[in-house]
Amino acid sequence: MRSVSCILYNHLYMHFKKTLFLCFLCISIATHAQNIVPLIQKEDVSFRGLESYKNHCIWVSGSKGTVGKSADKGQTWEWVSPVGYEDFDFRDIEVFNEKEALVLSAGSPAVMLRTSDGGRSWQEVYRDERPDIFLDGMDFKGSEGFVIGDPIDGLFQQLQSKDKGKTWKDVSNFMFFFADEGEAAFAASGTSVLYLRHNVWLGTGGASANLFRRNERKRTMFKMPCPIQQGVSSKGIFSIDFYDDNVGVVVGGDYMNDTDNSNNVFLTYDGGQNWTAPIMPVGGYRSCVKYMTKDVLVATGTSGTDISCDGGKTWKNISKESYNVLSKDKSNKTVYLASSDGIISRMSL
Repeated sequence: MRSVSCILYNHLYMHFKKTLFLCFLCISIATHAQNIVPLIQKEDVSFRGLESYKNHCIWVSGSKGTVGKSADKGQTWEWVSPVGYEDFDFRDIEVFNEKEALVLSAGSPAVMLRTSDGGRSWQEVYRDERPDIFLDGMDFKGSEGFVIGDPIDGLFQQLQSKDKGKTWKDVSNFMFFFADEGEAAFAASGTSVLYLRHNVWLGTGGASANLFRRNERKRTMFKMPCPIQQGVSSKGIFSIDFYDDNVGVVVGGDYMNDTDNSNNVFLTYDGGQNWTAPIMPVGGYRSCVKYMTKDVLVATGTSGTDISCDGGKTWKNISKESYNVLSKDKSNKTVYLASSDGIISRMSL
């Protein structure tokens, strides 16, 4: 039997090796912060939808009905915007492969369009012309996905698809995400909605900020308060991500005061029941956050981009450039970012 001191030594040694590796990783990333490289700029277009497929394919969507794609890691771009939808703002995009994609618009009328031929043609698969409809984002797990929109008559609007967005069912009166007075969701990056494993997550803001979690297998639903900035329509949770059922992060703040970095990022280790503030927060309002690994996270917003190498406990600002949304490739080593100025950039980790 090994001695207690030997076991303790080995444990401390492995912890030291991991900590040292993360320190070297953060130093390397900080040293190469200039690796945020602009790839292209689309004049007079604001991008908020962005998703990559495998390690080579990127799709982007935004204002003026704009949709673009690249099949070579962003070196060249093809603009495949749907004809007749030039007045729509496509705030979110879901990519199934090189040929199949789905875009979602914000505002009324709300539409979703789908392509199965790489954007050469588009089919309208959903339309809602109610004056108060406003869709915020969508997320898929395989063929099944959910769209969530702002509350109507006290209920967040929810749509479900089981065939990669070809058909949709309104499940608002089944899932019952009840909204507080003045509570809403944000369509800043399409990432206030997350479908992971069996859980549908929604982060909200406005008068109150909460995290909803519905388990599709157990048919349970929880609404958990979050201490992020809230109280007015410009504040709240703008983006969420979870590494697993319990470990997650939310970011946001006040988009009207985007350099304020107080109470705009929180961590949870029990699925949103309790929240922990980082030791060192992000640099301001953030509209998108992603886990690259369990330890490495990236967050971006209109006042800059930050990275954490210790699971979100401390953050380092690596750029002051303005972006709305980020996406990662399958390798978790490349991040793509898109902005309100029509800029699409790439960052290597």
